[in-house]
Amino acid sequence: MITIDGKQQSGSGTIVRYSVALATLLGKKLRVVNIRKKRAKPGLRRQHLTAIQACARISGGNVEGAEVGSNEIIYKPGSHVIPGNYHFDIGSAGSTTLLGFTLSIPTLFAAETCHFTLVGGLFQDYAPTAFHMKYCLLPMLSRLGAVMDLQIVRPGYVPKGEGILKITVQPANHRLVPFVGLDQGGINTIKLKALSSHLSEANVGPRMVNACEQILKKEGFDTQVGILEDAISAQKGAALLAWTISKTGAILGADMAGSRGRSSERIGRSVAYALLSDIHTNAFVDTHLADQLIIYAALAQGTTSYRVPTITEHIESNLWLVEEILGAKTQIKGLELTIKGIGFG
Repeated sequence: MITIDGKQQSGSGTIVRYSVALATLLGKKLRVVNIRKKRAKPGLRRQHLTAIQACARISGGNVEGAEVGSNEIIYKPGSHVIPGNYHFDIGSAGSTTLLGFTLSIPTLFAAETCHFTLVGGLFQDYAPTAFHMKYCLLPMLSRLGAVMDLQIVRPGYVPKGEGILKITVQPANHRLVPFVGLDQGGINTIKLKALSSHLSEANVGPRMVNACEQILKKEGFDTQVGILEDAISAQKGAALLAWTISKTGAILGADMAGSRGRSSERIGRSVAYALLSDIHTNAFVDTHLADQLIIYAALAQGTTSYRVPTITEHIESNLWLVEEILGAKTQIKGLELTIKGIGFG
């Protein structure tokens, strides 16, 4: 049995989600204790519980302690992932992108394609938005040989959620491949994707874009803009993503969702400054990608090295997890991460 102490490192729900995902992949029994011990509301939240139950379902496994507020679980995955069409409803505005990320880890090595319809939040704080997953994470993963498709069916925001995200995960027919990303390379153009739901009369989309563009253009960047007006979400909401792909293939993005009392102009400025901050560190990936790529690199055949904007607690947690569970070898040298993958598959 794998035993993971949830109060180690960041002490966040990330440890629970990714531990369960990796246990499902390996087909190993898992015990997680002190779940989210360092958080203001410790124990499982609804979004973490859904991720655990989803992993159990796709593998034919079972879990003890599967309830909101639980501080400990014992998870017994089935012997293999069962391909198919799955529907999971978080029942809140919890992040569908983090749920999709969790499910992608074991299903990349399934015998056939897996299709997921995920219901919950798509655009909120404290999690990458569906835009970031679609335009930043998935293109980067494709370089490692991980092929996934994402479709935003209906936006979902805090507090109602009820957004719909569809994700298709293709089985990797070979081991994932490593990559080296130490040279950011030249960046000329930054793309903007704005979304507003039931807010067209307030001109929210153009206002977010204009505020963001003003800052980016002062820094000498060209921009390409796309604005989406939505009228099918369960509530009013908004989101903005700015991202770029450099001449050497570096991908950096920054995003923010709307919130009560948060002006369109504030969102635009915040996204611009966050992206510029990452760019100015000469990083190859942004702050979110920096920790998200670790698990896939640890599963790849060979050594991955890339430069990150800063060393976050999520980076440290994920490096610790892949060493504990997979036996991968990792190193931090300044702002460069090195992960020697185990060649799973």
